[in-house]
Amino acid sequence: MTGPLDADRRSVVAVVPAAGSSTRFGAMKLLAGVEGAPLLDRTLSSLLGAGVARVVVVTRGGDTFDAVPSMADPRVAAVVNPDPARGMFSSIQAGLAVAGGDVVLVLPADMPFVAPETVAAVIARAADTESVVVPVHQTRRGHPIAIPGSLCDALLALEPTTTLKEALAACGQPTVQLDVPDVGVLRDVDVPGDLTR
Repeated sequence: MTGPLDADRRSVVAVVPAAGSSTRFGAMKLLAGVEGAPLLDRTLSSLLGAGVARVVVVTRGGDTFDAVPSMADPRVAAVVNPDPARGMFSSIQAGLAVAGGDVVLVLPADMPFVAPETVAAVIARAADTESVVVPVHQTRRGHPIAIPGSLCDALLALEPTTTLKEALAACGQPTVQLDVPDVGVLRDVDVPGDLTR
């Protein structure tokens, strides 16, 4: 039996929305230190460590992430959301427009606590079921969310001001919930205290 990523490694792409303004954090939160590394580096390392073939980071124009080692990885590319004020789904759409892939993961940039093993488990379930896969920890839905690549065109046709949850519901695609022990699927960072809670 092959490992969870062996058959689909080349077809798995991740979209990382990173175009927020960090208003509540009070500084550029994606560069804040998390266990000795920039927050964004931790998020990207989780995806790359799980064997994701390509990561598309969606930024605001003018943001620089030279201090984030993973941004120099050849598997990582950055694209700009020209109008991030429309909401996170507009950033997801900017990533989907260039993503390709049979399985597309969506992991917000401010979620640095997801374990690579969890990412791999979500990918494996998505490859097995060809469905949307949402990790669930103690009944709460989290990230990364896996989306069949065949849904990308339908998602790109929707209004950028919607939400990913509403967009997936509009597409009528079956959703599989995957119970995981990893609380990191719920831990995003909005304020400095979220780094240590």
